[in-house]
Formats: sequence, structure tokens, C-alpha cells
Amino acid sequence: MLAKIFRVSLGTVAAAALVGALVLVVTVVRDGTTSATPPRFEPVRVAAPATGGTPGGSPTATPEPSTPTRTAGTAATPRPDPAVRPGATRPGTRPPVVDHGPRSGNLVALTFDADMTDAMLGNLRTGRARSYANLRIVELLERRQVPATFFLTGKWVERYPELTRRLAGNPRFELANHTYGHHAFTQNCHGLPTLPATRLAEDVARTFRLIEPYGGRQTRYFRFPGLCHDAAALDALAPLGVTVVDGDVVSGDPFAGAWRPIVRAVLSRVRPGSIVVLHVTEENAAMTDEALPHILAGLRDRGLRPAPLSEVLTGG
Repeated sequence: MLAKIFRVSLGTVAAAALVGALVLVVTVVRDGTTSATPPRFEPVRVAAPATGGTPGGSPTATPEPSTPTRTAGTAATPRPDPAVRPGATRPGTRPPVVDHGPRSGNLVALTFDADMTDAMLGNLRTGRARSYANLRIVELLERRQVPATFFLTGKWVERYPELTRRLAGNPRFELANHTYGHHAFTQNCHGLPTLPATRLAEDVARTFRLIEPYGGRQTRYFRFPGLCHDAAALDALAPLGVTVVDGDVVSGDPFAGAWRPIVRAVLSRVRPGSIVVLHVTEENAAMTDEALPHILAGLRDRGLRPAPLSEVLTGG
């Protein structure tokens, strides 16, 4: 009798299991939303800026703009709206051009252009140039906690992604735009090759997209190569909502053969509100790192204090 009852119970359990399975199958067939296995949630993969690219090293891949990682129950960290970044202007209007900030106070802006052209990349590949990234400048600014603003070309960012990440990670440094491949936007600009007018806006927009994933103190400041621009060049940038930054103190550091003339050029012209134009391209501006300590000492003697460009232009 007990054996019979046991066999009946097993049969009942098996039948119930079979019914449950049939119900599950029917449900799947009916609406396609039920699965016999729990759904899997794949993590969002963020494309971080490419690694490698040490000064003078091999070219690296272009970092793709990324989206914030989302996890269950948390919201993604929003990126600052480009429209409210320093230098942002109303798209569709000719961008303003600034040479300096207010002459009151004691702030000055040290700005460093990071040029990169196809010819410069060729020099790196063939060994004619060792590096266009002057780490001694960056290390000195970091060590002394000196604020600065870096105008980056897109090709320089692609070549030196780790150094770009380092600049972006310093809260005293601002990142700005210096075109993608350092082409001139006007004719007869220091021998630089030019771009067609129809490609000017996209050239600049491309660089903003390249810089964006690195975060840090992003701006909408833009500097023309060679400081060469005219009405047509400014009109070409109208859709981007930028501020064009020239400078009232041009150091003359590209291809300088000694550091003293660079120091004299800066200290003889600098005033409160000045924007000083320097370069971080080691091979093309080999004396800048030697001149910089003397420039900083001269500013201190004159009671002037380096500050990020955004603070200089607003008077601190």
C-alpha cells in the first residue's frame, strides 16, 4: 500500500511539473516576453581615451567620445553643457575676439599652444624629431601649482592621449581648441597650408569632440593657427558658439635659439589682464622650458599672478 501511494505521489509531481512547463511555453509563444531563464543585463561599455602615445612614441588610435556608465539604481553623471562652458557664445553669431582681460587686478593668463601638423607627424615617424610634447613645462607647472590654459590641436591629442589625460586631470589647467591639424584659416599665414572655407567649422568641431571625453576644465575658447583670421574665418565659426582668443603678449618661442629673448619679449609687454602666447611643442619650441622659470619669477616681481584664462577674462 505504501509503495502504491509513493508511486501515485511521484506521478502527481511529474504531472504538475509538466503542466507548469506547458504553461511557460504557452506564455512565451503568446507574448514573447517571458523566458525560462532570467534576463541578462550587459554593462554599458565606455570607450576611454586611448592609452600609450608617450612623447615621440607610436601614433595611437583616436579616442572616441564616450557616454557615462550606468548601473542599476544610479543615474549617469551628466557632462557640463557646452553652452555654459567658459568662452561659450550664442551659436549663429560671429564669435568675439579677445586679446586680453580687464587691466585692473593682477591676473595674467599663461597659454600654451600644442601644434601638430602632418609634417610634424612625419618628422616623428622618420626620427627627424624626438617629441612635440614638452614634459618639462608640464612638470614645472604641476610642481609649482601654476594655472595654465592649453590650446590643443586634434592631431596632438591623438598623438599624446596620456599627456592629454594628465592635463585634463589637473584642476588648474583649462583645455581649449587650436584646430585639428593646424591648418591656416586665411591665405599667407606663416606658410601654413589652408583648408577650404566649407571645412573650417567641421575642423574645429572635430577637435572639440576629440577633447570632450577627457573631461577636466573644458572651454569653448578657440585660437587660430598663427593668430591669422579675417571676417570670413570668423563667420565660418559662427555655428560653433566659441570665443576667439588671440593674445597681447606673443613670446616668439617657436624656433627660438635661446631662452633670454623669450623672457624679454614676455616681461617687456606683460600687464594685468595679459594673455601670454607660448608653446608646449618641444621640438619646435625647445627653449620654452628654460624660459618659463624666469618668466614666472618676473611675473612675481611685478606683482602679477598666473590664473586660468577664464578667470583672467572675467577679472577673477
